[in-house]
Amino acid sequence: MLKSFDRLFIGGRWVEPAGSGQISVVSPHTEEVVARVPAGEKADMDRAVAAARWAFDHGDWPHMSAAARATYLERLLQLVQEQQENFAQMITLEMGSPISFSRLGQTLAATMVLHYYIDLASSFAFEEVREGMMGPVLVRREAVGVAACIVPWNVPLFTTMLKLAPALTAGATVVLKPAPETPIDGLFLAELIEQAEFPPGVVNVVPADRDVGEYLVCHPGVDKVAFTGSTAAGRRIAALCGERLKRCTLELGGKSAAIILDDAPLEQTIGGLVPAVLMNNGQACVAQTRVLASKRRYDDVVQALAHALQRVPVGDPCDPSTVVGPLVSARQRERVEGYIRIGREEGAQVVCGGGRPKHLSRGWYVEPTVFANVKNDMRIAREEIFGPVVAVIPYETEEEAIRIANDSEYGLSGTVWTSDLNRGLEIARQVRTGTYTVNGFALEFRAPFGGFKASGLGRELGPEGLLAYLEVKSISLPAGAHVEPKN
Repeated sequence: MLKSFDRLFIGGRWVEPAGSGQISVVSPHTEEVVARVPAGEKADMDRAVAAARWAFDHGDWPHMSAAARATYLERLLQLVQEQQENFAQMITLEMGSPISFSRLGQTLAATMVLHYYIDLASSFAFEEVREGMMGPVLVRREAVGVAACIVPWNVPLFTTMLKLAPALTAGATVVLKPAPETPIDGLFLAELIEQAEFPPGVVNVVPADRDVGEYLVCHPGVDKVAFTGSTAAGRRIAALCGERLKRCTLELGGKSAAIILDDAPLEQTIGGLVPAVLMNNGQACVAQTRVLASKRRYDDVVQALAHALQRVPVGDPCDPSTVVGPLVSARQRERVEGYIRIGREEGAQVVCGGGRPKHLSRGWYVEPTVFANVKNDMRIAREEIFGPVVAVIPYETEEEAIRIANDSEYGLSGTVWTSDLNRGLEIARQVRTGTYTVNGFALEFRAPFGGFKASGLGRELGPEGLLAYLEVKSISLPAGAHVEPKN
């Protein structure tokens, strides 16, 4: 069982919720309720925004030096590191992520993001002096204000840190809305924020459903929205923010293509590709869900990939040997199974998987599935499935492979596999995605992360992630004036 909560974290205190509604957290492995938390209502969001607004407008947080703010983040980092294993286990119980992935992709990655922004705070130029055409100009970067940070259920702590760490480094204050599927780790993080003694109202945590989340997006007290989730939800948020001229960053879906060139060593390539296909049970926006293989090697690639996926351990996500656990909910399993039916109806061939694991009588499991004979205009090649399902698409030439990779409404990630690094780099330069890897899969925290096209707006990570929470002000000075930047 997970720890249940009966209060919300608002204004630096644990407060009674406005209503009596509850969110039940259900284990995807056992299908049993493992915890309950309050369901935040609009009145709770009003209180949370008011607390964040007061902390920004009247508190010290945005006026501190970046180094002073970093001391709070350092305390939080130490506390999160001390609780890293607890975070990993609770996220595995909440949403079914294999514990091996939870320890790395869910929790260690979150601490690395926090560590990066602590380091960046000491070197980032919040002010700089430029020589203007009519005299010196002080260019100043100030915190955007109150940020609404809305995070998904698939990597909840990591996506929280992608927003929380740069927002706090910038001097913004935050209202964090965890997803209803995974509220426990968000509220546990609030306990650590309290222990780190952040000023009241700087961070507020209110789990809630989609309607209350939309209320938060539209709230007049919110200056900026940071959202990770589906492209459909992102379009809605973008429209709401556009109507209000409200700043937003959106990290959305993907349908990333892995291009296997003929010179790529097959065994090594498949060994590196499988984790990029199946990460987090396939519930990752950057998963390599389209594998492009030349017609000359197509059958070999299909068989090697199917053989590898058939050998992957599927089962209890708490077992360290498990590679694929359950999907987050019965609804998500139905969605994935629906796409498997669609793929068959479209004429694609299921080479392995395609059903529920026979050795598991409960839990929201789907077998790792490989589709062959896939055309890029099929729905299973164009729409984000968000499960352990991969489509193998043939190509004739490298130029066609690039065209197929780019023939998508998405542009989030991608990989190329080759024994010729320069050749791989040339392909990487031509594929229109926000992140790309040659011979592997990597997400570099010092570099920007985000997507082209329908994969989102703006960037997280790197200095670009900090800039997303800053407004730029130009202060013109008299000719000959001298001023020292303040950071």
